[in-house]
Amino acid sequence: MYRAKYQAVLDLGEELNIKDGKVEEAADKLKVWGTANTPYEKDALWNKIKEIGGENPSDIMADIKVADDSVYARHTVASGETLGGIAKHYYGDVMKYKDIFAANTDILKNPDVIHPNQELIIPNL
Repeated sequence: MYRAKYQAVLDLGEELNIKDGKVEEAADKLKVWGTANTPYEKDALWNKIKEIGGENPSDIMADIKVADDSVYARHTVASGETLGGIAKHYYGDVMKYKDIFAANTDILKNPDVIHPNQELIIPNL
């Protein structure tokens, strides 16, 4: 019953390659464990849980650890992307492109020039 309700969370966990994932359905709730690669992925799972179950769902217990909390996320640039668009995706604020640029000056020389397949660090803010 709970597994079906939260199937979108489990699907997202597979899509994000959550490591050591485990799911148990008890009489009163669904219990899930696993390790996300970055805080962004952990946040994505929690956002999906809240989207389905509300702000404080009582029918799911999730223990999601993070493998690498030195960065918020790692992003591989796709064709047509801009730092502003990437900033909007991760932070909801286009102007945070400056923070992304500052975290990647080892590979970026100009915030207006990024290339497909570059892996960018999305810093913790």
